[in-house]
Amino acid sequence: MSLQGSCHCGAVKFEAEGTPESVLECNCSHCQRKGFKLWFVPGSAFTLQQGEDALTTYRFNKHAIDHRFCKTCGCQAFGQSKTEDGSMVYAVNARCLENYDIDAIPVNKVDGRSF
Repeated sequence: MSLQGSCHCGAVKFEAEGTPESVLECNCSHCQRKGFKLWFVPGSAFTLQQGEDALTTYRFNKHAIDHRFCKTCGCQAFGQSKTEDGSMVYAVNARCLENYDIDAIPVNKVDGRSF
């Protein structure tokens, strides 16, 4: 299944292949404030369709994750990082998926404050 997503203003658009079996809710200082529901997809299943020039990056703590967000509307549609083996993984903000019932996706809560 191919799912479409975007930031609020539409400057950033992406496509993710797959079906969210679950999403992650983290209580770290960053995720909790933004209310993310994160769906993790491998780099091979994620395509940024437009808006690379509209994105900026925020890094904090260990600088392991590139939190990408739109310079215009401030919406963070996804983040990206590398796994231990060096492959790319994307954390898609499921709230930015278009025409998908995210309330039907099971939620896994993670205690990110403890990391």
